[in-house]
Amino acid sequence: MRIAAPTEIKDHEYRVGITPEAATRLVAAGHRVGIQGGAGLGSGFTDTEYTAAGATLLDDAAALYGWGELICKVKEPQPSELGLLRPDHILFSYLHLAADPDLTRKLLATSATCLDLATLQEADGSLPTLAPMSRIAGRLATLAGAYHLLKPQGGRGVLLPGLGGDHRGRVTILGGGNVGREAAEVAAGMGAEVRLVEKHDDRRGELQRHFGHTVELFDASEQTLARLLPDTHLLIGAVLVPGARTPVVVSRAQVASMLAGAVVVDVAIDQGGCVATSHPTTHSDPTYVVGGVVHYCVANMPSAASRTATLALMAATLPYLERLAAGGVAAALIPDTPLGHALNLHHGQIVHPAVAASVAAKPTD
Repeated sequence: MRIAAPTEIKDHEYRVGITPEAATRLVAAGHRVGIQGGAGLGSGFTDTEYTAAGATLLDDAAALYGWGELICKVKEPQPSELGLLRPDHILFSYLHLAADPDLTRKLLATSATCLDLATLQEADGSLPTLAPMSRIAGRLATLAGAYHLLKPQGGRGVLLPGLGGDHRGRVTILGGGNVGREAAEVAAGMGAEVRLVEKHDDRRGELQRHFGHTVELFDASEQTLARLLPDTHLLIGAVLVPGARTPVVVSRAQVASMLAGAVVVDVAIDQGGCVATSHPTTHSDPTYVVGGVVHYCVANMPSAASRTATLALMAATLPYLERLAAGGVAAALIPDTPLGHALNLHHGQIVHPAVAASVAAKPTD
């Protein structure tokens, strides 16, 4: 199999789909690996490291896509990349198609086979290739929120750890999965007052045992939000429904009830966002203000920690990449397997049920 990793061109996307160490393993297994020149620089990997690993350097995206069979990316194809995809390509990347019907239609038109790292799922329900990026995004969410709470950034002027007692910033986190748990870890470690809202009883119990008295746990309800949002300094959206568009759990009216200069960090923005006033932003222009509330909705947050994120991403994805490279498309066509769950599009058809349902629910142009 010819496995190709292009340079990512999404705004401030510094991660790369294959590391030199992964290239070494893939070449040793009999595959050919192609890397677009400079693709690894944003994560600290030089072209020399790739050639030493046995990879072939390709001059540009057109050459790379023309050479490759299995395209190993990090983020969804950008407009200039869509025309480079062919029906015989296998695309292995984060796609988040349920939140983007337009991209779904354009990918369907290429007839490429598309696997989403965000929907790859093990038999126990875990999402092993999404989890490391979720954990990094959760940690970054608290850091980004703390920064944008400062007055020069348009925030309320609250120091999240404060000086203890009543001077601490108040953080409300919606969702107790990987994102929410990591966000709470960092916020509690900074000394903030942390309130975590989780709808599942069993998970709330696990989180309570883990955090003890450092984090306050709440059931998810309208009454809970009505109580917490008006005095929240930092709201972190960490809601996830695998493969589907994220439900909106905070309305415009609820955002309007928040303090002037409060900050919303909607980590769910890749899947559409869980706050009604959220829309995607970039690292180049990360925030906007609605009703006096600062919104940070960067759709590729982990790229800010590109070296850490790429290493974590490769550790999680390489076993599945090896399986896909060895078995080709047939490996993704086996139902109820991790790669089977990752399969979103094949031969111009949507094959993931949650993606199909979400796209069908969206109005067409």
